[in-house]
Amino acid sequence: MRTVNGLEELKALVGQEIGISEWMKIDQQRINDFADATLDHQWIHINEEKAKMSPIGSTIAHGFLTLSLLPNFMEEIWKIDGIKMGINYGLNKVRFTAMVPVNSRIRMKATLNSLEDVSGGVQMTVTAIFEIEGNDKPACIAESLTRLYF
Repeated sequence: MRTVNGLEELKALVGQEIGISEWMKIDQQRINDFADATLDHQWIHINEEKAKMSPIGSTIAHGFLTLSLLPNFMEEIWKIDGIKMGINYGLNKVRFTAMVPVNSRIRMKATLNSLEDVSGGVQMTVTAIFEIEGNDKPACIAESLTRLYF
């Protein structure tokens, strides 16, 4: 985990890769739990027998399951000292570019794109790329917006 000591150190990282999270296995239980939490019970996610007959050959994770891991992966990658509070401000762009088959391992690579001043703090834009182990194509690419208050 990388530690950033305050706003000036954060500013120096604009345009740079922040880091890469650990791998996380996406098993069927995690997929089922996400389906229950979001009420998205589409068969390709939860019906293992039917999914075996699909062109994919197995169930797949929800795209939004992958995206929902962004805060967890960010906490693995870095911490920013000196902030009073950070809030998720939203997303500029999200693309689900590859399916995540059950029992795949994913991780996230983060790059700090920009910082802009907002009242009481800064808004940072981070590009998050969710990689699938053994796959050249990422599962998801997203621009995340976070507001940090110092």
